[in-house]
Amino acid sequence: MLLGLGLAAAWYFTLGPAGVPAVDTASPRRGMAVDAVYATGTVEATVMLPISARMTARLMKLNTDEGHDVKEGDVLAQLEDSDLQKTLDELHARETFLKKDYDRKAALAKSGYETRASLDQARAELDAIRASIARVEAEASFTRLIAPADGRVIQRDGEIGQMIPANQPVFWLSCCAPLRISAEVDEEDIARVKPEQQVFIRADAFPDARFEGKVLSITPKGDPIARSYRVRISLPADTPMQIGMTAETNILIAEKPDTLLIPANTLRGNDVFVLSGETVRRTPVKTGIRGLEEVEITEGLPADARLVLNPPPDLTDGARIRLRRGDN
Repeated sequence: MLLGLGLAAAWYFTLGPAGVPAVDTASPRRGMAVDAVYATGTVEATVMLPISARMTARLMKLNTDEGHDVKEGDVLAQLEDSDLQKTLDELHARETFLKKDYDRKAALAKSGYETRASLDQARAELDAIRASIARVEAEASFTRLIAPADGRVIQRDGEIGQMIPANQPVFWLSCCAPLRISAEVDEEDIARVKPEQQVFIRADAFPDARFEGKVLSITPKGDPIARSYRVRISLPADTPMQIGMTAETNILIAEKPDTLLIPANTLRGNDVFVLSGETVRRTPVKTGIRGLEEVEITEGLPADARLVLNPPPDLTDGARIRLRRGDN
């Protein structure tokens, strides 16, 4: 694809006296030819972490919301844990009793009034209740949804009072790296795309802004149905673009300064029609970088030539033409 100032012009086919067609013309210009691969993509988080409940419970408290920045270890939400707390109270009371029983038997065992077997059993019961406490405390900790890293909450799925199923994400956290673009590049162009190539980016949300990035990686496995490959493109850390936005990308392949450029709609195959008085001469040219609007000419055309825009299908070498009004 060729970026630059296009010289596109509308052409209206009209006939003059004796069937002589009226045409629009354009002249070559010198400028920068930019060869680029065009692709559309979507802004996404480089690292997106789901924060899920490990047990089914009712959502009781929200400490943050979408768009908020959080720190590692922050409690983002609290699930209902009243039943677990009651179980812990019961287990702690049982632990207190068993600890006193063990201490009493240990003292009696020193004086020979308690058997070793009875003391070992008391110790086993105390260890078992402490293990139960540790298990319930771990379950209680699962009711606190905690940020695993510094980041930003980009999505929340859950309202206070709602029953949250186990393993269902309540928060999505973007962290650890700037945003990126995931673009789909046609398989015909993917061989030209390499990591570290510069990328020019624009988005409809910011029509007057242009952003720059670089090719981060290319997915080795393509989509056989869409016939495309996924290319990851970096974005600046301070980009105003947001996750989910559509972006247009031009991956820079090559730049050539001070080249001879003509409008793409002057070409018919590899030929152009050059004005010569009141007639035209069909002239073969050699082309370089081709774009949607302009094409580089490497051989066969003088810089001061006047070319027919949108040459009619039946226009032939040596045919008479007349210029449209205002194109003299």
